[in-house]
Amino acid sequence: MAVRIRLSRAGAKKRPHYRVIVADSRSPRDGRFLERVGTYHPLLSRDNPDRVKLKIERIKYWLEKGATPSGRVAKFLGAENLVEVTQGNNPQKAKPKAKAQERLDELAKASEEKEAEESSETNIEPDVTEAPVETDVQSGEEPTAPEPASDKEQS
Repeated sequence: MAVRIRLSRAGAKKRPHYRVIVADSRSPRDGRFLERVGTYHPLLSRDNPDRVKLKIERIKYWLEKGATPSGRVAKFLGAENLVEVTQGNNPQKAKPKAKAQERLDELAKASEEKEAEESSETNIEPDVTEAPVETDVQSGEEPTAPEPASDKEQS
């Protein structure tokens, strides 16, 4: 008989409350169990001591007998240093899906083309050279362009 330490849901709709139970792996989630070894209230704050309550001695007993904890219960037991918790690392799941990958490829091509155009534009030197600006030697100021005459002054 494969024994698991897992959660069994209780509580009302939208107000979950879980019991930590030891059960045969073939029995349903809220069905027959061997022993109740704790409780879990997910609606309480994380620092509240009543959020997770475990009977440590009984859990140690069942772990010695070969019971395997579920994922969430393994986190609880890892916090109590009863079980070593392994961090899940699935790099394949983090990759973008097909459509997102196509969009990224298109953006990369567009940016490469834009960089190529900018680099070709910077390599071309202008043929027209600007005449140096002459300064008034006596005053040391640059000459200003004459202002266009307004219509009132012409008439």
